[in-house]
Amino acid sequence: MSDAPGALTHAAVLSGRSLRVSRRNIDAVITSMMLPIMLMLIFVYFFGGAIDTGADHGPYVMYVVPGVLLLCAGFGSATTAVAVSEDMKGGIIDRFRSLDVGGTPVLAGHVVASTVRNLVSTTLVFGVAVLIGFRPAATGAGWLAVAAVLLAYILALSWISAAIGLLARTPEAAGGFTFFMSFLPYPSSAFVPIDSMPGWLRGFADHQPITPAIESLRGLLLNQPVGNAPWVALAWAAGILLVAVGLSGMLFRLRTR
Repeated sequence: MSDAPGALTHAAVLSGRSLRVSRRNIDAVITSMMLPIMLMLIFVYFFGGAIDTGADHGPYVMYVVPGVLLLCAGFGSATTAVAVSEDMKGGIIDRFRSLDVGGTPVLAGHVVASTVRNLVSTTLVFGVAVLIGFRPAATGAGWLAVAAVLLAYILALSWISAAIGLLARTPEAAGGFTFFMSFLPYPSSAFVPIDSMPGWLRGFADHQPITPAIESLRGLLLNQPVGNAPWVALAWAAGILLVAVGLSGMLFRLRTR
């Protein structure tokens, strides 16, 4: 227990370091913010008129925004993998270890910085969505549930990105691996109803972790029934988080032996 305050202090200091590094890599930050906005505009204005999502959702922008919010979290967390890989390659980890800084505070610093960046980019995406016609009808409790689901997935995706950064041998490889994580919203209910997909894809889309999160956000934001979707979404996020934290700790020990 006596080591806990030191670990928390190290994590706080390293979170500030990661945020300062983000300011120097402003092009990567802007890209992770702008890509979801561009995709949202493309789907709403290029494809939205041709996609039928049913009468319950109204205009296509009302349907697509929750999926874009999860897509934004995926793009934003990808920079975490690259940042962790750069630290491992650059030798700074040896300096941290000489100062008696453990692996958990180092990775937690990256995750906290990723969470802050993701919250900023999510707010920006949501603001643009309102400008182009998205009109949420969530209750006070609904907004709290939306925040909980989003934060849970941002933390889970950031930790799994940190593990990818430890697994990859180069920053370029780390960026490539995170493509698969950023791809998950596409075979889900993010952009089209699952019922419109071919049968072989529908099974995967129904049972992957992003779908219940998107269904939760959509229902909560539009004040529609969500059933147990938020609990399923939070269970998926908790499971991913537990696996990612354990895996990243193991990989850090292997990489720094």
